Amino acid sequence: MLAALACRQPDHTPCAFIMYKGLKNTCQDYLQFLHAQLELGLDTVVELPPRPPVVVNDHYNLHGLPVSYSPEVNIQEWVGEEGKILVKEYHTPEGVLQVEVESPSDWPWGEHVPFLDDHIIPVMRKPLVEGMDDLPALKYLLVPPTAQEIEAYKQDSQPYIDFARENGLLVGGGWGVGADMVGWLCGLKQMILLSYRQPDFLQALLDLIGEWNLSRMRAAFTLPLDLYIRRAWYENCDFWTPQAWRRFLLPGLQREVELAHAADAKFGYLLTSKAMPLIDGIIEAGVDVLVGVDPREYELVELKEKTRGKLCLWGGVNGHLTVEMGTPEEVRAEVERAMEKLAPGGGLILSPVDNVRQDSPQIKTNVAALIETWQMTR
Repeated sequence: MLAALACRQPDHTPCAFIMYKGLKNTCQDYLQFLHAQLELGLDTVVELPPRPPVVVNDHYNLHGLPVSYSPEVNIQEWVGEEGKILVKEYHTPEGVLQVEVESPSDWPWGEHVPFLDDHIIPVMRKPLVEGMDDLPALKYLLVPPTAQEIEAYKQDSQPYIDFARENGLLVGGGWGVGADMVGWLCGLKQMILLSYRQPDFLQALLDLIGEWNLSRMRAAFTLPLDLYIRRAWYENCDFWTPQAWRRFLLPGLQREVELAHAADAKFGYLLTSKAMPLIDGIIEAGVDVLVGVDPREYELVELKEKTRGKLCLWGGVNGHLTVEMGTPEEVRAEVERAMEKLAPGGGLILSPVDNVRQDSPQIKTNVAALIETWQMTR
């Protein structure tokens, strides 16, 4: 794995699933999940801190250390408009922040509205953060991890670090966040408009998120991580022109990469689609691995030519359409193509992109076909 991350020719091309929810949901705990991946022959990455089972919390879509609020924050939630609207208020010394969301039938959190969660975006009726005047209050929701939280993180993680070292596995951490948080706080449509209509506010919001994220990274690096990943699903060219990406996102990304490298760790950027115009900037930022190379979103030959020796590529197989819905023959063909186009010269970690969410008999057959084909061609 380390050779692949460094774009060197490894003894074999590794295969590590970015996410494997289908298998994880069948396991009683994280150690069992790690053992299950090793039994499949995968080059498993140990993620710190291990993600707990699905629970109602305020930051389900942000892995890593817990999100802390200032003790001066008071939270109130209620249901309005005949049960169709959920309202949440954060009362701070600098004012009140309020978010309103519609409550569809498939809303997973009951009468609760998380702080940071992808489910909020399509049903957001009133965003939590709307302008520069909201930023002083937002600072009370984005406070660095406490000493007690860092100590708990270290204690909880130690058994998994020991397991990783005993089994020769990489230790990963994260996730960092940038524009994805802007989407959670403001909505995606508004995020796009801010870069044109309120660039100063957008920059101030990203700076605030960036400083908070760096504090979480420093806490994460109190343990010996090999890899840190920033999630960037909302940082592609569906939402940003290349010029806007360079202006608003590149500087913060560079600071995070520098912090990871100072801790002797590699830095991953999880961006699964619409990113070809950004590749030069991603390389310029010093990113070590582009996480989430979907063959249905990236032109593999062109991508390999642009990144050879400069940027490791993690992916190569579509998780949903190929592994979850395709045939074993389609899976084998996609693995063979990824290995042919992306593996020569090193710098490939094979994986479905970005998740295998189910665990049906057909999917198990397709996962077996993926692993068997990888083992024959690696």
